[in-house]
Amino acid sequence: MPVGGKILVIDDEPDTVGLLELTLKTAGFEVHGARNGDEGLRLALQNKYDLLLVDLMMPGVSGFDLMRTLQEKGGAVSRTPIIILTARGRPEDREMGERLGAVGYLVKPATRGQLLDAVRRVLREVPP
Repeated sequence: MPVGGKILVIDDEPDTVGLLELTLKTAGFEVHGARNGDEGLRLALQNKYDLLLVDLMMPGVSGFDLMRTLQEKGGAVSRTPIIILTARGRPEDREMGERLGAVGYLVKPATRGQLLDAVRRVLREVPP
């Protein structure tokens, strides 16, 4: 039974989504996966999550577009913590993520330890 929080993983690479789901579920989290930004946005708006793990480079709705839309919606969904997990390690991408409210930024390939440390840190800091 999941004990660590409800997480939505949004990435257009099915293998990445599957690996993240397995890693996080094994660590005790409830995990849902979205295979693109459109699906991720829909799920984020329809359900309550404790954390979103978001890739930046996706066709259609990019990670930054998704974050902007959630901020514009306001309410509880705009306060859901977001960790960006991306291959883009440029400082300007990190800065844009921070401006859009990301609370963490991991560059792929992140280790299992880096991922779980970041997720646990963020979930500890989130008020119930």
